[in-house]
Amino acid sequence: MAPDPAGAGPVAAGTGILYPVNLRLQGRSVLVVGGGRVARQKVDELVRCGAAVTVVAPHIIDELLADDRITCELRPYRAGEAADHRFVVAATDVRAVNQAVYDDGDAAGVWVNAADDPQRCSVTLPSRVRRGSLLVTVSTEGRSPALASWLRSELDGRLGPELEVLLEVLAEERDRIRAEGRTTEGLDWQGALRSGMLDEIRAGRIQAAKELLKACLSSSSA
Repeated sequence: MAPDPAGAGPVAAGTGILYPVNLRLQGRSVLVVGGGRVARQKVDELVRCGAAVTVVAPHIIDELLADDRITCELRPYRAGEAADHRFVVAATDVRAVNQAVYDDGDAAGVWVNAADDPQRCSVTLPSRVRRGSLLVTVSTEGRSPALASWLRSELDGRLGPELEVLLEVLAEERDRIRAEGRTTEGLDWQGALRSGMLDEIRAGRIQAAKELLKACLSSSSA
């Protein structure tokens, strides 16, 4: 265990206590340092989020070179270039390079993630499950990636596509209420969720779920 910098005694290795955030990367410049399989995984998720991704490495796998959604540059990382981006991922197997990327980003106030190297991260990437706009994440603060991955797999098997439909029904009604100039605060959304909406959606009765939702919200606003 590593010493606690606050003087409270030893603490378990890892990142320490994390503050959870979600980054909006649409149209923002992201640098990925490294051109292998790990970089490929990172790039896929970044592109899905709309980031403008540049991959830099002396060797880049064919799958990345053939991906016309990104920019690839066959060269080593250049000292200081992390500062030119909003977010940086170090995905190399060379610790000195990861360290340089982290140091440059930290000096410039740019968030940096180093794959499987929590001590060289100013931000970590949790395991995640997506169902449309529904995003569920799992983190162990860098102490056990294996557990985070296992929990993600468990959740992936239990969170069915009906939750994506449920989210769309809720969001549609929320947007409708706000478009009428009314507040959505104070309405019984939790009561609606306990009303059997999800069972109706699982049975394919989407309209019945919508009617349950409106009934619950109407009664709470009366």
